[in-house]
Amino acid sequence: MKLSAGLAVGPVLALSMLAVTACSGQETAPAIESPSAAVYTTPSVSPSPSLKPAVTVAPLPGSSPGGSPGVAPSASSSPSSSLASSPASSSTPGPTTVPVPSSSAPTKATAKPQAGQSDASKKAFSWYYMKKKDGQVPGFPGEVKQLAANQKAVWVGSGKKVYLTFDTGGPIGESDKLLSILKDNEVKVTFFLVGYNVKQYKDFAKKVSEEGHLIGNHTMTHKDMTKLSDEEVKQELEDFASLIKEVTGKPPAPLFRFPYGAYSMHLLDMVSEMGYTSVFWSTAMRDWEPRAGGAEDPYNDIMNGLHEGNIILMHQGSQENIEALDRIIKDVKKAGYEFASLEELVK
Repeated sequence: MKLSAGLAVGPVLALSMLAVTACSGQETAPAIESPSAAVYTTPSVSPSPSLKPAVTVAPLPGSSPGGSPGVAPSASSSPSSSLASSPASSSTPGPTTVPVPSSSAPTKATAKPQAGQSDASKKAFSWYYMKKKDGQVPGFPGEVKQLAANQKAVWVGSGKKVYLTFDTGGPIGESDKLLSILKDNEVKVTFFLVGYNVKQYKDFAKKVSEEGHLIGNHTMTHKDMTKLSDEEVKQELEDFASLIKEVTGKPPAPLFRFPYGAYSMHLLDMVSEMGYTSVFWSTAMRDWEPRAGGAEDPYNDIMNGLHEGNIILMHQGSQENIEALDRIIKDVKKAGYEFASLEELVK
């Protein structure tokens, strides 16, 4: 199994499991179905001006494309940012708000266990992370300790590198402007596309591939995988792979992101057996809804949470994200970080 400060094992630990969603931890991405509620605890100092301190009940967005963070447990009970080579922190502030971009917070899988499979392996989890002091790698869910060597997953890398990812389970937003900014700054990223958007915006998917970005598998319909049968899960991934090959002429990268950040140990086994590494995140935002502070919010969220091996989840449908992107890229580089490809975490 590969651990990128996350669920795999290796110098570049490949598991940086679960955070916000639209695919993401402290911050999350939009979901696509009907909203529900989740409790979040916000830190005394939050990088996101749109998040208010205190314990609140936050509605899960109704149309977000990514994973979904849940309630962050106390830092003392969670493992370090990586199972192997992630830097450790000496001080751990209280838990921070982890926005949940899923239509509903998954609680448990409904599919019946297969022969030889225990009910425990089907238990549904929601990815999250706990933000620490500036520059420190966040804390991650205790479940990462359960990962077996064959369960390939990543949630954080190592060194002065940043891995930028975009989830597109919802609106694709100003896609031409987004690609232009990436091209002008000579930055390659990973797009976790959803099948229904690929069908509707084939030219966009082609351009993403032609310009050298990776396309990861985010399923055909962006459903909560923990609520589907094994056959349905397999169909979701296989249909997406076939569609991307048809549209771009290339298969998707062997990278998968669970919609809403909802997963189980059984699903990690399945996805790994299909040749994919599950990619979680160590920074995400509540960007499935308008940001109170405009483009300053995503800028502050990312710059205030910047850390080594940072896997960032952004939703490209967010207008504020696009407005802040050029400045974010330039200032991340000024801070001494380089933008790297997720491919190096799964080798």
